[in-house]
Parts: sequence; C-alpha cells; structure tokens
Amino acid sequence: MDKELSREIILENFQNPMHKEEVNDPSYQKVNSRNPNCIDNLNIYIQFEQNKIKDIKFSGEACAISTSSTSIMIKNLIGKTIKEAKEYINNFYHMCDEEEYDEEGLNEALAFQDIYKQSNRKNCALLPYRGILQAILEYENK
Repeated sequence: MDKELSREIILENFQNPMHKEEVNDPSYQKVNSRNPNCIDNLNIYIQFEQNKIKDIKFSGEACAISTSSTSIMIKNLIGKTIKEAKEYINNFYHMCDEEEYDEEGLNEALAFQDIYKQSNRKNCALLPYRGILQAILEYENK
C-alpha cells in the first residue's frame, strides 16, 4: 500500500472512527488498554456469542494512530470466530514486528505496514490489539 493511501486510511478512521461509543450493557465484556507514556486510554467493549465476536465498541481518548488502529481492528474482527480473531491479531503483530505476514485479510490494517520504523507509534497501533487479546483470553478462561 502506498504511503498516501495509508495516510488517508489512518486519517479517515481517526476523524470518523467506526463503533466508537460508550457501552453500559452487561452482555459486553469491558477491558481497558492504556499507554502509560501518553494520553492513549481506551475502553474496549466486546460481545461474544457461541465462540464468535458478535460486536465490539470502544470509547476513550487516544492519538490518531491508536484511534484509527482501533476502528480498523474492530471492522476486521466483528463476526470472526475466536480462532480467526487470534489468527488475525497474530498476523497484525507479525506485520508490526517486520516479520513474515499474510496481507490477505488485513484489509485497511495494511496502512500500518511501515509502523515498525517508529517504535513509539508501533505501541500506539498495537494498543487496541493488546486489549482485545486480553478480552479474548479472559473469555476463553471462563
């Protein structure tokens, strides 16, 4: 993906993030994902149903990279099985760590394919993934 398209995707998902809203529904599991070195502080609400991700929403304050990464992640995870979600998350981590990864299925998340070049921004892009993975692991351990 070229740099201009990457910038457009990140900016669009920052200015108009998908699924950004506070949730007060007990059917959602809430996790907090924050970066102690900056303002990024996200609440992620995930609804599981029969080992699938039925819905995800988020709220909080975060930079453009964290907000857009969260918006894109949510679009890619809703409807996936737990196994598929973990594979997607693992693939995204590989991309961010400059390891071998599969571009197929990452969709707009490919906008972060060069994030490994800026370690501080890499933490921002991975922030929602750490939170969602925590929620998945908690769900699996119930």
